[in-house]
Amino acid sequence: MRAYFYDNSDADQRELHDSGRPVSIEQLKAIGVEYQRVEGNSEKQLAYVEQVCQERGYKNRDEIRISPALLPGYEEKIKVFFTEHIHEDEEIRYVMEGSGFFDVRDGQDEWVRIFVEQGDLLIVPAGIYHRFTLDTSNYIRAMRLFKEEPKWTPINRPDADSNRYRSEYLESIGASE
Repeated sequence: MRAYFYDNSDADQRELHDSGRPVSIEQLKAIGVEYQRVEGNSEKQLAYVEQVCQERGYKNRDEIRISPALLPGYEEKIKVFFTEHIHEDEEIRYVMEGSGFFDVRDGQDEWVRIFVEQGDLLIVPAGIYHRFTLDTSNYIRAMRLFKEEPKWTPINRPDADSNRYRSEYLESIGASE
């Protein structure tokens, strides 16, 4: 895992966009984002993911594969994923193959870019503004974990600004709108 402040340039969203300002795991924790590197063979990794599911009360999961060859309307979909949004549920993603970027807003509303690859597990709290994109490899296979039935319901900015989960998130990290 590598995290850093996003450079906000107009280059393709799949490029690094590294500002040269690193972000530590402790800084991610301060904004409610949890990162775990899952080591071992695939059997051990899946057992660990199952343990996380049990500890956090997650009952369902699905797998998503994203690439130009596998996702109809790829270029359009990748732009949708890159639209700034929140969810009313915590979001857990485990990267099984490939790589990509999760961008999250910190307490000062700056983008933090998190590079994830095979073996990375990322937990993003409800109410945090975030977005996702692949990197230039254009491929990822990830497990999405859900407490109930699988759903992916984004609430885009600015509509989410008045959302209860957004307000609760900001309060939890000691930030304000």
